[in-house]
Amino acid sequence: MAFIDYYKILGVAKTATEKEIKTAYRKLARKHHPDVNPDNKEAENKFKEINEANEVLSHSESRKKYDKYGKDWKHGEEFEKAQRQQQRKAQHQSGRQSYSNEEHSDFFESMFGGGRSSRNQGRSPKYKGQDYNAELHLNLKDVYTSQQQVLTVNGKKIRLTIPAGVENGQVIKIKGKGGTGVNNGPDGDLFIKFNIDNHTQFKREGNNLYQNVNLDLYTSILGGEITVNTFNGKVKLKIKLETKNESKLKLKGKGFPIYKKEGEFGDLVITFHIKTPTDLSEKEIELFKELQKIKKK
Repeated sequence: MAFIDYYKILGVAKTATEKEIKTAYRKLARKHHPDVNPDNKEAENKFKEINEANEVLSHSESRKKYDKYGKDWKHGEEFEKAQRQQQRKAQHQSGRQSYSNEEHSDFFESMFGGGRSSRNQGRSPKYKGQDYNAELHLNLKDVYTSQQQVLTVNGKKIRLTIPAGVENGQVIKIKGKGGTGVNNGPDGDLFIKFNIDNHTQFKREGNNLYQNVNLDLYTSILGGEITVNTFNGKVKLKIKLETKNESKLKLKGKGFPIYKKEGEFGDLVITFHIKTPTDLSEKEIELFKELQKIKKK
């Protein structure tokens, strides 16, 4: 297998930071995405290369192995283990034999099916394929209900059912949707991280939602009825007499869906903020002065 320069594919230096790699990947992925370049085979192949490069360089462990072993990076651990075994055997026999870094490629060829020695053919060890990592950006409203999405990962379309209640930063594993196994070994897995943007008036903490509601001074003092928004509709609330500023009201079951527990929801917690009236008429000012005099008596 020819060496592929992942740094060159992303257009970054070998000293690039994680942020620089991420920025370069996103820019190139948008440019060469199949949806932007329909029926363009060259763009599709370029998109695959970009994804492959990002999968390796955006994760510190795989990047270290790539920097050390080049095209053989996926089998770095196996190489080191086998190398230690060979060194111990050689030292036992002669006390002098060892492998140098220059022998990496020949060693891998003999281990993983490309060797020139017939002794290794037909009995090469099996290894699991590379695990892939992907990010999926959604809005909070998208994950209030379960939905299906089609993802394109390394040129492959994967149908995914996203359960309601997925949290920001949550990672799920899809078994067998990673890289192809070596020598008929099992395929790797796909790990998807959810980045959820919140553009609503609600704050989410776990399964609970939090909302601030403005309450006019008169209703807070005298009580009454108001209509407020929940995440999936409106409800009417009765306001108690002499409701204090920053007082809270919990609406059970009006929060966010609980992940993989169909029909179960968290709570909605409302905090009331009392608004001081402005632009008062002369009559209103007079009435407030009357109240002030009464309170002083």
